[in-house]
Amino acid sequence: MNHTLRYTVQIKKEKLINKMIQSGIFKKGNKHLYELSLTDLEEEYKNMERDNGTDSLPRT
Repeated sequence: MNHTLRYTVQIKKEKLINKMIQSGIFKKGNKHLYELSLTDLEEEYKNMERDNGTDSLPRT
């Protein structure tokens, strides 16, 4: 993975983690959010948004 793609993935992960922490979610199962892959974070964020009645991911 090149540097630009890695940076973009990291920024997206940070945005998702920050949104989830603001909503009171700190872990998924026994893993902290920073341990999850981008795919896992996106899935968990979608579930959180669905439970809250909205369906939008933060944009990069």
